[in-house]
Amino acid sequence: MQLKKITIGSRGSNLALWQANYVKDKLSNLGIESNIKIIKTKGDKVQNLSFDKIEGKGFFTKEIENALLKNEIDLAVHSLKDLETDQPKGLCIAAIPKREDPADVLLINPNSVNESKVLNIVKSPVIGTSSARRKNQLLLFREDVVIKDLRGNVPTRINKLRTNEYDAIVLAKAGLNRLKIDLSEFYEEELPASSFIPAPAQGALGLQVRESDKDLKKNLEKISHIESEEDVNFERKILNGINGGCHSPLGVYSVKDQNGERTSWVSYSDNVSKTPLRFISKSSDIKTIVNKINSKLYPFSVWISRSLAKDSIFNKLTKSSSVSLTAESLIEMKIIKIDFLPSCDWIFINSAFALNSIMHLNSSLRSKKIAAFGQSTAKYIQKNGLKVDFIGEGPPNNVAQGFSSMVNSNEVVFFPSSNKSIGTVQSVMNDRNKTIIETYQTFLIEKKLKNHDYLVFTSPSNVEAFLLSNKVNNQKIISIGPSTTKALKDAGINNVLESFQSSELALADAVFSLI
Repeated sequence: MQLKKITIGSRGSNLALWQANYVKDKLSNLGIESNIKIIKTKGDKVQNLSFDKIEGKGFFTKEIENALLKNEIDLAVHSLKDLETDQPKGLCIAAIPKREDPADVLLINPNSVNESKVLNIVKSPVIGTSSARRKNQLLLFREDVVIKDLRGNVPTRINKLRTNEYDAIVLAKAGLNRLKIDLSEFYEEELPASSFIPAPAQGALGLQVRESDKDLKKNLEKISHIESEEDVNFERKILNGINGGCHSPLGVYSVKDQNGERTSWVSYSDNVSKTPLRFISKSSDIKTIVNKINSKLYPFSVWISRSLAKDSIFNKLTKSSSVSLTAESLIEMKIIKIDFLPSCDWIFINSAFALNSIMHLNSSLRSKKIAAFGQSTAKYIQKNGLKVDFIGEGPPNNVAQGFSSMVNSNEVVFFPSSNKSIGTVQSVMNDRNKTIIETYQTFLIEKKLKNHDYLVFTSPSNVEAFLLSNKVNNQKIISIGPSTTKALKDAGINNVLESFQSSELALADAVFSLI
């Protein structure tokens, strides 16, 4: 049956019209003619208030839904993150096209960049956003952030950054990708969805119709993307389960891997200024995840095998949940001073210890390219005034392969190492391309620790030191990465949860995932 020409309802912003035209083109491919009708919503009209101060729900969608119910339009195209989880009677979501990248981007004025700081932005920056979720997570990462509300369409927001009203603004990567805006004048700090957790269904479109329009619904199913539909519906069910609005300080990101196992990252707070509860879940049961969000955490104790800075994110997340925390390394470092830097093109730094062991050669280091294992090490290098040319992320083998591909055949890499270094990166390099010198020694501290509910190991040496005087009984065990996990398993400790990346944030997420 040939459908009549249909009317698509949309907001009038550049991004909303891009989305409406995207759907219009998809319909045209199905042989369905359509036109677009622009409808102003309450959220478009009220520009002087942040989202959390506008009364009522659905302030970017209600007027469009009303037009649909009154037969003034036939199809509504929404950013699905703006659409309430409970549909008005008579309406339904007929299709969810393939989701765009759900992550957020911190767009920084070039004059406000400081790569030695978390988020690569200067001290006490003014950051623009009107999202409660974004405000909540920005304050988690940087307590010194000054939040300033930011409204308007995407080009308007960017222009406010351009005219120095803000040091940075937070925008959805999906919108930037869709509009193809030239951002070359700014510094882009991508905020990975597993760290800075997006809104439920961010990056997805929801195509809403009347339930009675059976033929249109059937046709729209042809442009729905099954995997995206499963992921965003899972996220929205979590939102619905906690009875949260679209603008609650809630972040949920959920995906399935190639084996069909679902992983979900959650960040939730009942107050913008309150440290959120964060965790990772491997459960496919909505109720299990919702219960964890709504539950009051019981007191428990955690030992982590490193000292923590006052502003450590692990420290902040655990302390806010009434956790008894012991942060104590069981290893000590002794520097073996070398008199000069060996001839090299690169220096590979795998830890703060490695950098400390050669910092007395500071002036010589500045002329070399520097590689870092992980973001934390990179930040430490930058805090010491050095430029980082390569940051290796993920498991050691991945870092090794990624870094070796950066090194030219005639270049030499210097590896400052310890007597305990495993040497995964060094092992993939040809002998002619590497110089390995023991610049520090690691000594184990033998100490009996009090009992803790959770043990968090951050290095193989700390595993070795812990086991000199302690045993693992019924504690829950978390490891920072493959090398540490291997050390635990070699010691007969098999029930280990490995954090998804080697960072304090991921370690904290892992702790709360086991509660």
